[in-house]
Amino acid sequence: MQIVQFRVKIDYRRELRIIMEGTMIAMILGLTIFSLIIIAWFFSTWNRLVRLEKDVDRAWSNIDTLLQQRYDMIPNMVNIVKGYADHEKEIFGELTEARKTFAAASSSGDVSGVMAAESMLSQAMPKLLALSEAYPDLKANTNFLSLQDDYKEIEDSVTDQRQLYNSSATNFNTAIEIIPDSIVASFKGCKERVLYEADHNARGSVSIEF
Repeated sequence: MQIVQFRVKIDYRRELRIIMEGTMIAMILGLTIFSLIIIAWFFSTWNRLVRLEKDVDRAWSNIDTLLQQRYDMIPNMVNIVKGYADHEKEIFGELTEARKTFAAASSSGDVSGVMAAESMLSQAMPKLLALSEAYPDLKANTNFLSLQDDYKEIEDSVTDQRQLYNSSATNFNTAIEIIPDSIVASFKGCKERVLYEADHNARGSVSIEF
């Protein structure tokens, strides 16, 4: 009888050990699978944020290129105007300051700084264009007319690219704020991107009529 009880105890312990080992294996396997899922999610989210950030950078680069082309046109326009109205030094000074502000902001990727430069330009450029009404010979200058056409064309392109940039920036900003993606964004050091708001004076003021 004692032998039977001893064997029962051994069998019970053996079964208990097998159950515990099976449970441990299942836990380890479960933790491994869970860890792999977390790692896969982490890198998948990381790569998605990289793509979104590159979209923003690409869109901003397009805007920056267009703005650079437009600001590079200003000295040519000023030089033509100087041939007819050299005394308008205040306007020329305002345009020069706007170009300096843009150059500093553009070199550092400062969207807010670029918007400040655009605000300055939107105040000064209409004054320059208005001079053509006071000087008929300036208004008839073919080079000045051509530059105005190019300026307006670039302005329209900037408007289109602004919409693309703001859309990309909004998508990126939303992605880094949503939980749990915000955890990965924090590890990556993502920062909210500034939207490029149009200066309300610019669109109405830089209208070119012939």
